[in-house]
Amino acid sequence: MNKPMATKKRTPSWSDVKTKLADFDRAGLLGLVQDLYAASKDNQVFLHARFALGDDILKPYKATIDRWLWPDVFKNQDTSVSKAKKALSDYKKAIGQPEGLAELLVFYCERAAGFSDDVGLQDEGYFDALVRMFEQALKVILSLPEDARPALHGRLDAVRRTSHNFGYGVGDDMDDLLAEYGIFRASR
Repeated sequence: MNKPMATKKRTPSWSDVKTKLADFDRAGLLGLVQDLYAASKDNQVFLHARFALGDDILKPYKATIDRWLWPDVFKNQDTSVSKAKKALSDYKKAIGQPEGLAELLVFYCERAAGFSDDVGLQDEGYFDALVRMFEQALKVILSLPEDARPALHGRLDAVRRTSHNFGYGVGDDMDDLLAEYGIFRASR
């Protein structure tokens, strides 16, 4: 006896959504965006950043980075590099301006190094992520106008100095990155 072949269900894609959106008029699209806005805080943050609304579009991204890189240890909160990195990814998707991205990357490094120094964290994965973000910050800073670079480099140098307290070669790796990118480094 032959069994009928099961119909393979396909996962909807952007192409499917785009086809449906083509049928919307202006009012329908506005209503859809309004519903998306009301559906989640993440959507609100995205739209505020995309349209440069509010006094500080980086504030919610910094709050997320801060929460996951400098948790409240008295409340038994934990760290999460991946959740902190998601804030960076979300910002890139929303607007991704180099100035804002550089600020967020430097802020990431400051918070990660500050927390590690404050509580004596000894987590090699956390440190590896810090060094990778340090390098990403250097790369993005190099894309900025020259007059915007010194303040950010100074903040990264403070991170580098603090990172020499951790062991695991974190500070040395940062020294090497500064040399690789041709950036002046102050003494330890």
